[in-house]
Amino acid sequence: MVTIMSSTARYEVHTPYQDDADAISQKWWSSGAGDPRCKVYIVMGKSDPRNKDSYKQQSVILVPSDARGITIHRMLTVYGYDDAPHGHGHITFLNVRVPASNLVLGEGRGFEIIQGRLGPGRIHHAMRTIGAAERALEWMLMRINDPKKTPFGKQLREHGVILEWVAKSRIEIDAARLVVLNASIKIDEHGAKGALTEIAQAKVLVPQTVLTVIDRAVQSFGGAGVSQDTPLANMWAQIRTLRLADGPDEVHLQQMGRNENKRGQAVAAKINGQREKTEKLMEQYNVKKLEIGTNIKRSRL
Repeated sequence: MVTIMSSTARYEVHTPYQDDADAISQKWWSSGAGDPRCKVYIVMGKSDPRNKDSYKQQSVILVPSDARGITIHRMLTVYGYDDAPHGHGHITFLNVRVPASNLVLGEGRGFEIIQGRLGPGRIHHAMRTIGAAERALEWMLMRINDPKKTPFGKQLREHGVILEWVAKSRIEIDAARLVVLNASIKIDEHGAKGALTEIAQAKVLVPQTVLTVIDRAVQSFGGAGVSQDTPLANMWAQIRTLRLADGPDEVHLQQMGRNENKRGQAVAAKINGQREKTEKLMEQYNVKKLEIGTNIKRSRL
């Protein structure tokens, strides 16, 4: 729990995992908390849970990392990688107090603030992820052209599906890049709020695509691909987190599905109108509709 104090008001900001009995708030996956250069935490929590507008129940405050009552309990690993010095901390806030001037923009504007950075942030993740895919493809190309690797007397590039993997990877990387470019153009033209669908498309598609590319590269290296001898294992582990970061894929897909489905009645009316027009034209020009196979004469033999 973080308490904001001023001369006229006092209210509390609770993080999502508050324990009311001990007035302790918890937050894990606090990225950057392990870096000694980190001096300020950006804390979002419920400041007005009874507000009828659910989008105005949250506030964002700045909390000094050395404030009394803050404890970093552990640094979380990602598939065993510690990601030092950046790190992802499990932090508790026990009756932490900060001045009211640390409130960002004003009470109840937390959702607005966080959503304002999440869209461009997702695009940033997607762009860096495409860079990782290019790197993975380069490692795979190096591997399959290694003259020392000649299983069954042939280089890897001469075997079965290897060049197909290369071709598919090239297609998928370029397609993912265009999805990101499209979202970026929409952000430039309409702002992040006007590009929600395109941002979600990039957020979902790019990590899944790149994980596939990296997996092919790992497969081409065999055991070395899952070891520390190449960057591929670490790349896969880090990018796998992006299917969870900034909202799991399923949430974005659900939202996109709902939005796309809003066209249902309109497209049904369009298709039914086309059918009606077709029937009128057939009637106008005396064209008979024949179903394939209705005039087939079957032998009695």
